[in-house]
Amino acid sequence: MRAVIRVYDALLYTMAFFAAVTLVWLMVSVVMSVVMRNLGLQPFAWLFTSAEYGILYMTMLGAPWLVREKGHVHIELVTAALPPTLRRFVSRLVAALCVLVCIILAWYGLQLFLTNIERNNYDVRAYYYPRWLLTVTFPIAFSVMAIEFSRFVFGSELMHSGEAGIHE
Repeated sequence: MRAVIRVYDALLYTMAFFAAVTLVWLMVSVVMSVVMRNLGLQPFAWLFTSAEYGILYMTMLGAPWLVREKGHVHIELVTAALPPTLRRFVSRLVAALCVLVCIILAWYGLQLFLTNIERNNYDVRAYYYPRWLLTVTFPIAFSVMAIEFSRFVFGSELMHSGEAGIHE
């Protein structure tokens, strides 16, 4: 079981690493594009397209790590006002709903991914890019997010701290 957990953790942190590298690429591509425009040059067509794809990859690959680190945005105004027993119940209920939504999105993402493979769809902009390379992130990321949210449903740690405000 420990080997499975290590492989899973490696997948999660590898996804987060690629999301971070993609964020750096987004910064570089925007700066390059702006500099080229200011020099009177036409930016490369693939520069803009790769930034668009990068936004999708960064979001999908980084989201599961954000769930694990409780880095996603949620408002604790209501949970902070609840008594501890009810707060635990509400927090686990919200996490369970998140698991359900992620499973549904993973399922439909898998269907989209398989459809893109079956139809051999391409995204045609600066170059031909197989659509399945974009949609493969949906079933993977949403499945991993479902696992991460389920840790808040069944684990000892809650998703909500019970403290309203910003805590950094």
